[in-house]
Amino acid sequence: MTATVEAPAGMDLLRFATAGSVDDGKSTLIGRLLYDTKTIFEDQLEAVEQVSKARGDEYTNLALLTDGLRAEREQGITIDVAYRYFATPRRKFIIADTPGHIQYTRNMVTGASTADLALILVDARKGLVEQSRRHAFLCSLLRVPHLVLCVNKMDLVDYDQAVFDRIADEFTSFAAKLDAPDLTVIPISALKGDNIVSRSENMPWYQGPSLLHHLEHVHFASDRNLVDVRFPVQYVIRPQSSQHPDYRGYAGQVASGVLKPGDEVMVLPSGLTTKITAIDGPAGPVDEAFPPMSVTLRLADEIDIARGDLICRPNNAPEVAQNVEALICWMDESRPMRVGGKYAIKHTTRGVRAVVRGLNYRLDINSLHRDESATELKLNEIGRVKLRTTVPLLADEYRRNRTTGGFIVIDETTNRTVGAGMIIEAS
Repeated sequence: MTATVEAPAGMDLLRFATAGSVDDGKSTLIGRLLYDTKTIFEDQLEAVEQVSKARGDEYTNLALLTDGLRAEREQGITIDVAYRYFATPRRKFIIADTPGHIQYTRNMVTGASTADLALILVDARKGLVEQSRRHAFLCSLLRVPHLVLCVNKMDLVDYDQAVFDRIADEFTSFAAKLDAPDLTVIPISALKGDNIVSRSENMPWYQGPSLLHHLEHVHFASDRNLVDVRFPVQYVIRPQSSQHPDYRGYAGQVASGVLKPGDEVMVLPSGLTTKITAIDGPAGPVDEAFPPMSVTLRLADEIDIARGDLICRPNNAPEVAQNVEALICWMDESRPMRVGGKYAIKHTTRGVRAVVRGLNYRLDINSLHRDESATELKLNEIGRVKLRTTVPLLADEYRRNRTTGGFIVIDETTNRTVGAGMIIEAS
């Protein structure tokens, strides 16, 4: 078995995160996808076969392809977010394999924050458990636009349609309470390969697509915000070469919207307007730029622009705000977040300092209950927080723009990332 599939350049790249309770088979599922799409090497397969034999497994344990940490292999659990890449002739994929344990909620938030699709696994024998609902809620909170529920281990319930229908109905009614715009439910067996790459003969009653077919065909290009132009400036390029003595470009990644030469744009926070004269990509000039392209903009006027500034449309600008309300997932096990705490905020390419002005409530992600008496956020807890920043943020609501609506919280004394935030309101 060799890695033989090569995706043509310029193909779609779908990022998806896997989530589920412990032992639901996430790592096995990813191993099966890598194995069946021929994207693992012979030596990798041999190593997995050897470890499987040493552990006394009666089969080649494909989960070992993704559980890369020694502690994960020894304990049989997933701890860290493991990123895996594979490709088919139709599309490229990046998988974020996130842990199932409740104490690793922060890792799940990290993995799902950039995902186009979330794949939630449940064990057909157990049905929906608390973790299934928690992960679905977190995915809706993080605005992941597509949800796939995989009812795994169907081989252990004799491929019974009634079992699948009961779980599918229960999850569908729960998802109706969430902001889950697109939901697909697929019965699978990751261990046996049923409905993973091709339709299973063991479940003739299931008329939907296989998992890989769905991943290859799910339409996600329209999920990107192409209306609000947002271009955070990452770097100012001035080569000072004899060939280009007057070159001045502003490099960054398009967060949203479409940019073309000739467009009138505004620079924030100065509010000055100018026009785009050219857009340079890695291989030369391009006719337009859209997310998630990394490009360099050249402008008609010499405006004082620095890293952290943002280029947008004159009549469509983000909020320039120092008072921000956000949902924050706390990620620091050593110190909780308290009112009055001072932190550094990394928002797009801009770094500012902030103080916590208030904690409106702490959210119980199991019951969705709001605890308004809470005074702090501990590890893995989520709450609605009021922040006051020293310098204005150029921000949108997270539900409108995941890039300009998201930020990370940094402890200035240790330089550690201690929280991730989603802006609800900026003023």
